[in-house]
Amino acid sequence: MRALVTGGTGFIGAAVVRALLAAGWQVRALVRPGADTANLDGLPVERATGELGERAALRSALAGADALFHLAAAYTLASGRRARQLLYRTNVEGTRALMEEALAAGVPRIVYTSSVAVLAPPAHPEAPPADERSEPVESAIVGPYKHSKYLADRLVRAMVRERGLPAVLVLPSAPIGPRDRKPTPTGRIVLDFLCGRMPAYLDTGLNVVDVDDCARGHLLALERGVPGERYILGGQNLTLRQILEALAELTGLPAPRVRLPYAVAWTAALASEAWARLRGGEPRVPLSGVRMARKYMWFDSARARSELGFAPSDARRALARAARWYCEHGYVPHPRAAIALAHLGAEH
Repeated sequence: MRALVTGGTGFIGAAVVRALLAAGWQVRALVRPGADTANLDGLPVERATGELGERAALRSALAGADALFHLAAAYTLASGRRARQLLYRTNVEGTRALMEEALAAGVPRIVYTSSVAVLAPPAHPEAPPADERSEPVESAIVGPYKHSKYLADRLVRAMVRERGLPAVLVLPSAPIGPRDRKPTPTGRIVLDFLCGRMPAYLDTGLNVVDVDDCARGHLLALERGVPGERYILGGQNLTLRQILEALAELTGLPAPRVRLPYAVAWTAALASEAWARLRGGEPRVPLSGVRMARKYMWFDSARARSELGFAPSDARRALARAARWYCEHGYVPHPRAAIALAHLGAEH
């Protein structure tokens, strides 16, 4: 059995590739020209070079595929014109092109990686966590990244209804673990903590899931999911303070004690956006990210648990694995890495 994986060089995608190989699949990965392939190096993976918008490359990559896992996506919280163009071209039009080519190729089974970003988060911390039925008001969606994923999610579901696309949709929450090289925003929290770059924290919350559990959820969706249906692949709902306190217990490094007022974070984001525009880069503190932090991003994975057999592990394990990987791969200054590894070694 052969699976085509898009986004296989990325954080979740590489975990899906490893899960497929462990399950005995042959894996072909669609790789962008010039992409960092470190997450695939050393793995017995066939590589097909191409972009999502290149129809000929997509047709070639899909040839002989028994399954398609579509994880490739542009991710940035920047909101400038170039960022918007990239997000919609890749996440919406690229997804459209790939799904149309998969239909033409007769691929029998597809797993599309959407995101909990397409759902409406709880209105307040005491409200029930959001589930797959928590549809947002489109005008209230924060930032072009979330909007592009919302449109792509809606596109795939429409193609299932109207054209018989055999696609199951999975919605990862905030995955964490080894090989988060860039890193993702959740990985950035862990890394900033380890490096001592987090003097304060915001009053917000995340749903944390181990990246390898998330990858196994993709394979469960392929095996047991219903086309057109969505399944949240999440773990534990934690406040940011709880995440930082858990990291402190695991690593022996101090957790920040000061809660940052939202107004201060908003001001810092405005300054960061302005500086990024002057320099032509991405903001260190994106305004979209601060706006998202006003909500507790808490989600309910009950459907994936009951219908797919999804069984995520404890968040502390994921945090420990991520911390160890960053410390062992040179992301953390030596004195702090040594302290963290000594504690992690004793406990894990």
